[in-house]
Amino acid sequence: MAIKKKRYEALVQVYHSELYRFAYWLCHDPTIAEDLVQETFLRAWRSLESLQDDKAAKPWLLTILRRENARRFERKQFDYADVENNTLEDNKSVTLDDEMEQTVIHRQINKLSPEYREPLLLQVVMGCSGEEIADILELNKNTVMTRLYRARNQLKEALTDNHEPIKGALN
Repeated sequence: MAIKKKRYEALVQVYHSELYRFAYWLCHDPTIAEDLVQETFLRAWRSLESLQDDKAAKPWLLTILRRENARRFERKQFDYADVENNTLEDNKSVTLDDEMEQTVIHRQINKLSPEYREPLLLQVVMGCSGEEIADILELNKNTVMTRLYRARNQLKEALTDNHEPIKGALN
């Protein structure tokens, strides 16, 4: 039991902030994001024995988080309002231009269809490789790479069409 606890605590310490960041991108609500992360770690604790290779922990946890996010829509219906999305706060100071740029990019990413948005977020926000994304989304790696390519092109096109400035955001 002590070994399981140490292994679990190490997972929480290493991946909590990354999972929170991804959960926030999925739901745009800090409270729901924290709930998703807590549920993810609860399920991870319950099935920690099924994680054979610690190197596979990140994709395993991301898969659990994605499923938890899907479950919240099965449980109850949410009232949606046209509320401006908040951006994650950083400890470093950002200029108003940088903040506006991030908001524009965030909005355009959210406008992508889920089949393109999710792989892009897994790559850009979570730093997952094409193989990891394929495992998480249960897709062929070539399909993932095609979706990433299309997502980036759609995002570039949307930002160019809107004449929005982006300083190397997609390079």
